[in-house]
Order: sequence, then structure tokens, then C-alpha cells
Amino acid sequence: MEEFQNKIILSSDEMPKYWYNILPDLPEPLPPPVDPSTGNPVNPSVLERIFAKECIRQEVSTQNYIPIPDEVREIYYVLGRPTPIFRARRLEKYLDTPAEIYFKREDFSPTGSHKTNTAVAQAYYLHKEGVSKVTTETGAGQWGSALSLASAFFSLETIVFMTRSSYLQKPYRRIIMELFGAKVYPSPSDQTNVGRSYLSSDPSHPGSLGIAISEALEVALGQNNAKYSLGSVLNHVLLHQTIIGLEAKKQMESIDRTPDYVVGCIGGGSNFSGIAYPFLKDRIKGLSQTRFIAVEPKAVPSTTRGKYTYDFGDSGGLTPMLKMYTVGSKFPISPIHAAGLRY
Repeated sequence: MEEFQNKIILSSDEMPKYWYNILPDLPEPLPPPVDPSTGNPVNPSVLERIFAKECIRQEVSTQNYIPIPDEVREIYYVLGRPTPIFRARRLEKYLDTPAEIYFKREDFSPTGSHKTNTAVAQAYYLHKEGVSKVTTETGAGQWGSALSLASAFFSLETIVFMTRSSYLQKPYRRIIMELFGAKVYPSPSDQTNVGRSYLSSDPSHPGSLGIAISEALEVALGQNNAKYSLGSVLNHVLLHQTIIGLEAKKQMESIDRTPDYVVGCIGGGSNFSGIAYPFLKDRIKGLSQTRFIAVEPKAVPSTTRGKYTYDFGDSGGLTPMLKMYTVGSKFPISPIHAAGLRY
């Protein structure tokens, strides 16, 4: 362990060897996904047609800590893990606050975000399963970039549906995905029935993550040896992201600090869960009084104005129904620059 001025670093040997699964520590089980046609819980085996089989096993696992495969840890290291924590002394001075403010630098990843943490894991499991093609959606382009890079490590063909507003606003993100070998389409697109239905009513539709998810699912379900990869929301995705908080916990312990607050933005929730869950474990067990603050965009006020109910995870109604805070799967979302939060 080394602390250099405002920077807290972990050695490669200190990189976590396990992901943390919060499910066994919750006071009650989460409501299961349900089949919209029957209202009954979905059998996990049904989801294996869509996702990597190992990811579905992790989705419902009751194991508290799940080993990170050596091949995944090796790529994590190549991509810059463990990531440093910095102290924001200038921000503290600007705010004239006695508080110490620390932030975790997930932007050190080659694609610029935390998304590679689950992209690498999912691509690895798909490759081991013998899948040759993966489809996905992306908002601002960070998830699409991460999965495109991860797929390149394992020689997977990648198809990305990028929300149209971001496709036009952020052409360099599209170029990065294409450099890694992905095919990128603006969503809604003319490649799917879902996309064509939205374009027929509005040829300049800005798109949304919900629509892009529907398009990616339609392609995955309609082609042989293809599966779908999701960058947020589901348990296995949040599981992979806990490497962020596991590292952060070690780093804060190294300077004898326990956070009073853990703060993160939320769209689908993977970034916030990644940093928060390992600290939340201590709060659940009565070992800390840390508070957790999730910050959402006004454009999609899911937790502040939404209802806690079953809803589709996409706009086309192709996913099982999930219990969530939702403003509606067809909620019209204004284009915003932070497009990854438009969920």
C-alpha cells in the first residue's frame, strides 16, 4: 500500500480476487423477474437463451463472494486495475468545507469508465460458452466501447445499437467502437422490427436506452449462436462492479478512514452499486453509520417521481418484467449529454 500526496494506490497483488454478492446479506429476497404473459416468476434457465449461462447462475447465486477468473483479473490489470483514489483538496478549499472528499478514478480505463469491469467478465463467459456473436445497447457510448474492447480480447463479433441522439452528438465514441471491431447502428434503426416501428412514427426519433435494448434483444434472439449483454441493472452486472468498492474499502482502510457518505450517479445503477455495496455490507451488519446518496438526472426521475412496481426493462416489451422504480418503459426521454443516465 502506498499513499503519495493526494493519491491512494493499491499494488497489483492487492487487487480483489472475488466479487461481492450482496444478495445473501439483504434482509429479504428481491422480487423475482416475472413472465408478463403469466405473471409467474421466470425460470432462470429461460434467461440463458439471452445471457451467458454463468451470468445467470451469478444472477441468482446465494454465495457471498464469487471468484474472479484469473483470465479476467489479468485483463483487469492490463486495463489499469486497481484504480487509484484521489483526494479533492482543491474542491474542499473551494467549498470551504472541513470534510475530506475522495474520488475513485474509474475513468483511468482505456474506454473511460467503469464499464469494462463487467464487459470483460461477460465477454469471457460468452467465449467459454462457445458463443460467437454478442449484441448490446449503449447510451453515451461508454458501455458499447467497453464491450467492444472486451469482445476483441475474446474474438467475439459485436453489434451495438447506440441511441440516435448520442450517435450524432458523439461520433468519436462510435469510431472507438468500430476500431475495436464492432458494428454500430443508430437506434432506432432500420435493422429491426422494433426500430422500424419507432422510425415510422418519428423518422428523427432521438432514441432511448429502452429502445436500443429492444433492438439488441431482437437481433440476439433471431440469430444462431448470438447472445445479448447488458451493461447495468441486473444482479450479475452489479456483482462485477463491486470490484470498485472492494478496492475503495481497502484504500480507505489504509489511511484509517471510514466514509460518512458514499455518493454516486445512477442510471441503471451499476456505477453506484459498484462503489456502494462493499460499504453497505458494513452498514447492514451494524458495523458503520455510512450514508449512501444516489444522484439521478432530472430528465429521468425514476427514484424521485417513479413508482416501485413491475415494468419491462426495455421499450419494446421483450424483457421479463422486473420490480423497479420506474417512470414507465415508454417514458419519452429528452436528449441530454449524460446519455448513459437516460434509462
